[in-house]
Amino acid sequence: VQLVESGGGLVPPGGSLRLSCAAPGFTFSNYVMSWFRQGPGKERELVGSIGITAGGNRYYVDAVKGRLTISRDDGKATVYLQMNSVKSEDTGMYFCKARRIYTNDDYWGQGTQVTVSS
Repeated sequence: VQLVESGGGLVPPGGSLRLSCAAPGFTFSNYVMSWFRQGPGKERELVGSIGITAGGNRYYVDAVKGRLTISRDDGKATVYLQMNSVKSEDTGMYFCKARRIYTNDDYWGQGTQVTVSS
């Protein structure tokens, strides 16, 4: 299982960015998808998750509620992280994770860098 993140870059405070995580070639709908991030000098932390359907339950950590939104398109085997009103503390490497239902096997992408700076 290979996950490929894209969409990172430099964005000014208050700006927007959309990250994508593509998972070509596997049955995407069998996986709960999550986004994590790791800021400079910090541990990797959960940003949020989305259940196994496009209308599935979403969870977000308090720091991103109302600003970051996770969505998924199973037909494209892709999960998205829409980042709005970004702050400097959103800077970090963003990773997506796929967790297979029933087995709880985890798969990680290689990450995409987001830098919030003016």
